[in-house]
Amino acid sequence: MLSCLRKVCSKCAWKERQVINRDEQDTQLLADAPSVRLPTSTSPIGVFDSGVGGLTVARAIAEKLPRERLIYLGDTARVPYGTKSPATVLRYTEQALDFFVERGVKLMVVACNTASAAALPDLTRRAPLPILGVVEPGARAAAANTTAGIVGVIGTRTTVESGSYEAALQRINPELKVHSRACPLLVPLAEEGWLTGPVPRWVAQSYLEPLSRAEVDTLVLGCTHYPLLRGVIGQVMGDAVRLVDSAEETARAVEELLESRGMSNDSAQFAGQHRFFATDVSDTLTNLAEKFFAAEIDHLEIIDLEQY
Repeated sequence: MLSCLRKVCSKCAWKERQVINRDEQDTQLLADAPSVRLPTSTSPIGVFDSGVGGLTVARAIAEKLPRERLIYLGDTARVPYGTKSPATVLRYTEQALDFFVERGVKLMVVACNTASAAALPDLTRRAPLPILGVVEPGARAAAANTTAGIVGVIGTRTTVESGSYEAALQRINPELKVHSRACPLLVPLAEEGWLTGPVPRWVAQSYLEPLSRAEVDTLVLGCTHYPLLRGVIGQVMGDAVRLVDSAEETARAVEELLESRGMSNDSAQFAGQHRFFATDVSDTLTNLAEKFFAAEIDHLEIIDLEQY
């Protein structure tokens, strides 16, 4: 049974400080902050998303690394991020970083494509701990799967307008043809649990028709909410189109990073002791977490990120 979570209200002591050279200053920065726990190999991994979609990434990490424990944070009070400005998304993501540093995580996974696209470079420069996004892993998986060299990308408006997937795919293979499409209504459908039926199918068909005409053979689900609608999206695109989500590739990236830093958890002491936080009550988050992790959540703790 997943443990109850405590209310977290205090501000992170290091918030106003910036780190220029993380390799030299990370340890000192954390040690100087009295409210921050110095990470060890048994410290948890923080997984952040704008809502419930990041649970797909959290599940992949838990399956890949069963000895690791996770702290999941869904900003359910302010979802969706895809309609927000990049500056606002960066501010929200910085607040999440403050929360995770205070909790003593050893790694933060930004499991939100919008936040990865809009905030990751600035966040990485300021953070006193390693941070992984989901755009680069997703692009690597798409480049490896396409045979025709025609890749489709669907995401929020902010993700699509950032051009982050196109840039990542072009870095991997400049010959790839990339067609992108913003699908903003898919996030609220996933948040409300509308994962099947005529309504999500009609919405998906309206968005995806131009990508079908472009004859893409690989489609990147460029929002961690979209794998929840994988069945509907697959029906619309057809069996010939490979659907790529970044969850498994991100889990592999987490494994590689922890191993390279000697921070993998070799102890089974805390295995499965995952914690789940949200910024507003969400039955969908609770139900999906219980389904994905096959355990009952006694209490989804609600926090106020504006206090960080």
